[in-house]
Amino acid sequence: MFGVTTPCVTAARTRLEAAGYDVLVFHATGSGGRAMEGLIADGYFAGVLDVTTTEWCDEVVGGVLSAGPDRLSAAGRKGLPQVVSAGALDMVNFGPESSVPERFRNRTLYRHNESVTLMRTTADECREIGRRIAGQLSRAAGPVVLMLPARGVSMLDAEGQPFHDPEADRALFGSLRQHAGPNVVVREIDRHINDLEFAHALADELLLHLRP
Repeated sequence: MFGVTTPCVTAARTRLEAAGYDVLVFHATGSGGRAMEGLIADGYFAGVLDVTTTEWCDEVVGGVLSAGPDRLSAAGRKGLPQVVSAGALDMVNFGPESSVPERFRNRTLYRHNESVTLMRTTADECREIGRRIAGQLSRAAGPVVLMLPARGVSMLDAEGQPFHDPEADRALFGSLRQHAGPNVVVREIDRHINDLEFAHALADELLLHLRP
């Protein structure tokens, strides 16, 4: 979960809980991603719904919320079913605006509050992020479904919002498809990530793999 994907995660969690599963939600803040990977590796989970993979933006571009290069690896090593999406892959995280590195000062920035500044990922950065994510998923021993929201990957990426950039999203989705191995099922849905229909599609996909 991240603030800009909260509606999606909340709706998916509700649907999974209604099906009888206990759901543990992590926050995509670097430490949250590392904690999730560690608990997956320790065998605590039956499956993973990885909605918000934004920590890869910080790992690739140089933001402050990276979860490291092993993010998205534990479920694959354990052979767990995982349904993965592109939540908040439109943004890199920094602290106060004064902390943004000089080389990024002319980029599209969004001041979330006094302590958090977000930067829109470019098409080139999205291609590299997609390559890294697809590489991790392609090594998975268990079933992997990658579900892409065609109308935007975060609240800020919706039409009319400051990070809306269809070209960058197309670059991201194209890279994910290009580099995904034959074990990765890729599905694009004509919805925004926070649309209820998309959240339900994510949860239902995971339930298909969890039920005997």
